[in-house]
Amino acid sequence: MINRILIRMKVVQMLYSYLLTRSDFKILPEPESHSRDKRFAYSLYCDLLLLLLDQSGYRISNYEGRPRIEPANKIGKNDWTHIAAALAANDDMKDIALHHRSFSEALLSHHQRLSAAIKESSAFKDYSRMKTKPEIQDEVQLWETIFTTILLRDNAIKELINSDPGFTHVGYEQALQMLDETLNDFSTVRSSLVEARRGLATSLDKAYELYHSLLQLMIDLTDLRALNLDEAKHKYLPSHDDLNPNMRFVENQFIQALRENDDMKEYLDKTPISWQDEDVTLRRILDKILESDIYKEYMAAPSTDFANDCELWYSLFKNIIVESDDLAESLESQSVYWNDDLTIMGSFVLKTIKQFAHSEDKPISLLPKFKDIEDERFGPKLFEDAIRNQAEYREMIDACLVESKWDPDRLAFMDIVILETAIAELINFESIPTLVTINEYTEIANYYSTPKSGQFITGLLYAIINNLKKDGIIVKE
Repeated sequence: MINRILIRMKVVQMLYSYLLTRSDFKILPEPESHSRDKRFAYSLYCDLLLLLLDQSGYRISNYEGRPRIEPANKIGKNDWTHIAAALAANDDMKDIALHHRSFSEALLSHHQRLSAAIKESSAFKDYSRMKTKPEIQDEVQLWETIFTTILLRDNAIKELINSDPGFTHVGYEQALQMLDETLNDFSTVRSSLVEARRGLATSLDKAYELYHSLLQLMIDLTDLRALNLDEAKHKYLPSHDDLNPNMRFVENQFIQALRENDDMKEYLDKTPISWQDEDVTLRRILDKILESDIYKEYMAAPSTDFANDCELWYSLFKNIIVESDDLAESLESQSVYWNDDLTIMGSFVLKTIKQFAHSEDKPISLLPKFKDIEDERFGPKLFEDAIRNQAEYREMIDACLVESKWDPDRLAFMDIVILETAIAELINFESIPTLVTINEYTEIANYYSTPKSGQFITGLLYAIINNLKKDGIIVKE
């Protein structure tokens, strides 16, 4: 139902939005002011970052050249070292480690004792016992508590801090504020990734809702026509046609079958959908239907049957409803996702009408949200693979750009996102042929990016595929 064409589009949308707003772990710059307070605040701020690394199991080596910050032992995946991992990967920390070597070395003799105190603290135990997977905000709060209740109260750490000749109480408080700002900034960045993941799931849910909403639109248009005919009967001096209207349209058998469909009723019970609040949109679309030759020929036919009733709505939906500017405006106001989804979801509505037409009175199941479990997992995995390896994929793109003598700075950001997503698919989905990937992302580029992007994406993907095969990274055709 939600096919891979739409899933790819959604992944590109969410990846673009996330990468556009994302920033890396931000270490505050050294202040321009040379006041004693500012100098000490920044120095202590750097020391506290090193203290966080130390208590997360990281060690610093190779001071002679560029310092290396890496785990002292292999740190298993856990829910309280994400901050330290991001901090260790930041290039600025290497300079800080080089210039604050004495503080790092002084911490070594206190590491085990402080680590034991942290593990025995109620804050750490409560965090470890959380029933749900901790969010990054929870980790930030944990470290803030560890600093204020354990590390900064430890006599040895206090002695290290107070022994600095530049110590000032004002600088001390400023350093704590700087640490808090850095931790919460990281929380905001990581939260945006969580929101992007949720946004992908939400956008796919909304696409499936649109499918049902378009089916419900046909029911509500029928109901509006029935209401109009009933109002005409009660107007002042009704005509013969008002009193005896042709009820073929409002008694359409396809609409009745759709209204009574078990899958439709079950979905509406969980997700109520109605176009009743879109009165202007409904009336304008209905007016276009009533004025159309499709409607007039249907109403003038000597007779009708279930197949003809299905064919009416197939034609109306394809030629009038989907093409309506009023529908497009209404969808845009109801959901930011829907206008991009209309073409694909509209095709599934037409497929559903055809299924009803050929049902031969057998119960019809509406299209499922996903064709199978592989399609359901495709989007989240593609998104995660693209995010996790984004830097590596960008290097692959830049390498091909250098070979083609194309300036990387001239590449549209959307093109970069499309290419990174395509590379994620090429490498991580062995069952998808390379030609399918090329064609799909070329179409996405034609839709979302610049007029020349499709052709450019095609050529670059072929070059990337050749390099991936040459390096033995992929072997598929």
